[in-house]
Amino acid sequence: MAMNESVSSVLNEQINKELYSAYLYLTFADYYEDRGLKGFANWYEIQAKEEMDHAMAIRRYLLDNDFTPTMEAIAKPDKTFQNDLEPLEAGLEHEEYVTSLIHHCYEVAHEVHDVRTMKFLDWFVSEQGEEETNARDMITNMKLFGSDPKGLYDLDREYQARVYTQLTALPL
Repeated sequence: MAMNESVSSVLNEQINKELYSAYLYLTFADYYEDRGLKGFANWYEIQAKEEMDHAMAIRRYLLDNDFTPTMEAIAKPDKTFQNDLEPLEAGLEHEEYVTSLIHHCYEVAHEVHDVRTMKFLDWFVSEQGEEETNARDMITNMKLFGSDPKGLYDLDREYQARVYTQLTALPL
């Protein structure tokens, strides 16, 4: 059974949104790198890699369902920051936006009774919940400890310990 055109279209758009997310998170990493906060930079470099993984997973899903993705231009991130909290707040805002995009993809699949795509998107729905929780926790930690140099140092060390784990396959 061929994939519904509206489903393939929103999934193809989502690839671009995931790649934009990677670009955006690299700008966050660069901000923190310039500030000497290598742990925060590490966190967002890993976030960027995860967004690339998400784009690649959606691309693979489309290819496996006889749809050839179209790669579109990726927008240039335009965020600038005045303090160490602002990238974290922008990160939460962006994750909430991505959640709305994933929900939209799910709704489009649901409308045409594409159960296979809905099952594929279940992982992304769960992942977005985790991403929003992590973003909120980072904001809370920055507000609690970030104004104290020792607290900021400890947070930075904690985030420096984060290790990238490549997404190998989504459960289908």
